[in-house]
Amino acid sequence: MTEMVYGTVTARVGEPILPKWWRTVDRWSMACVFALLGVGLLLGLAASPPLAAKNGLDPFHYVSRQALFGCLAMIVMVTVSMMSTNLVRRLAVLTFAATFIALALLPVLGTDFGKGATRWYSLGFASVQPSEFLKPVFIVFSAWLIAASQEINGPPGKLISFGVTVVIVLFLALQPDFGQACLVLFGWGVVYFVAGAPLFLLIAMAGIVIVAGVSAYNMSEHFARRIDGFLSPEVDPTTQLGYATNAIREGGYFGVGVGEGSVKWSLPDAHTDFIIAVAAEEYGLVMVIFVITLYAVFTVRALHRLTKERDPFIRLAGTGLAAMFAMQAIINMGVAVRLLPAKGMTLPFVSNGGSSLIAGGIALGMLLAFTRSRPQGDMRDLIIQRGRR
Repeated sequence: MTEMVYGTVTARVGEPILPKWWRTVDRWSMACVFALLGVGLLLGLAASPPLAAKNGLDPFHYVSRQALFGCLAMIVMVTVSMMSTNLVRRLAVLTFAATFIALALLPVLGTDFGKGATRWYSLGFASVQPSEFLKPVFIVFSAWLIAASQEINGPPGKLISFGVTVVIVLFLALQPDFGQACLVLFGWGVVYFVAGAPLFLLIAMAGIVIVAGVSAYNMSEHFARRIDGFLSPEVDPTTQLGYATNAIREGGYFGVGVGEGSVKWSLPDAHTDFIIAVAAEEYGLVMVIFVITLYAVFTVRALHRLTKERDPFIRLAGTGLAAMFAMQAIINMGVAVRLLPAKGMTLPFVSNGGSSLIAGGIALGMLLAFTRSRPQGDMRDLIIQRGRR
């Protein structure tokens, strides 16, 4: 009966790693990720040539870079998904320590590339955004602490993870990068909620977020300008939101045609933050629905497989990663259709950006590792094991 409910997979002694991985990994989820990358390359062919021409580069310079980083991201994703959950946890904790230090040193060693926000390290041939790599490993780190706190005589993991979250959010807000700060806070909140957070605490956190938002509005001209633009009843047609809104309206159901869109010539971030506007204009609502479906299928399948998992750490980490992945996509598309204020956040595996693609490969590789089918054991054995602790 337990096997019928929880989908137990019989372990095969001495089975090679590759066949075992292929048998246990969620292939539908992997197909969704590869499809998203393919859509990103297709849209990159339309969106990036104008920017390349403006910068005096080869017309397909940005597409070539996206293809290169996309291939690297897929290799990273597959490699990480083959790892055991214990190895994933250890590597995530170590990576979190490194990215946390890198984030803390950004004000001293980082650069803003003229965008007004110090978020990157310049390597000469490329740039690295630490916050992209910190997000997934932070979720795993928090899940590890919170799961450990549920053990008898366990550490105060919830309190420690909350303190670390506050520090990270402050670092991100000082860049400023309020979008990533909200995403990190959301990811931690999901992990804490699944672990059984008191309702009063969640309400208190919501209140703190509102107070912090009001304070940021009064203290940051950058933040206030974006909020005012979002709340304005009319959209300035010469702003990024104005161009994106017009492009989505012009696209209709089936788009204006491949290569016929005009928004890519007006938006400086058409190949990154507003890539969905290019999709809506040239391919119409049909393409947008297809992209949304891919994100939805991946997220729902991941959450469904996690409901069968009995290990608290795997369940918490996997749920946090899946929720953060879906929320980032929602934020990006919500900004493009003016449901949310502009936040400067990429669309996972579709937008151009090396750090975003590689970090996404790490995140989904860990999630695929957590959602692989594995023997769960008999519930009676689990109860006996916990009783002996």
